[in-house]
Amino acid sequence: MRRYEMVVIITPDVADDDVDDAVERLIKRPVESDGGTLDEVDLWGRRKLAYPIEKHSEGTYVLTQLQLNPGSTTELERSLQISEEVLRHLLIRLDE
Repeated sequence: MRRYEMVVIITPDVADDDVDDAVERLIKRPVESDGGTLDEVDLWGRRKLAYPIEKHSEGTYVLTQLQLNPGSTTELERSLQISEEVLRHLLIRLDE
């Protein structure tokens, strides 16, 4: 298991009340189904984007700390890329 940090920008089409459900569905379930753990979820809230992405000028930022097998990261990133609720994501390995 390796430690990772991931930032996800969720579209403003997802209501603020539904962000927790989106995090559960898009991040927590896939990570735990592959044997990983979601250690920390920090909702930064809705913020203005530096530049428009898919005609959106703002998005909801979510910072997560997770532990996952290195082979499972490609599947997680693939599912985030094809999700219409995610504008952008960035997964960074924290270990040496």
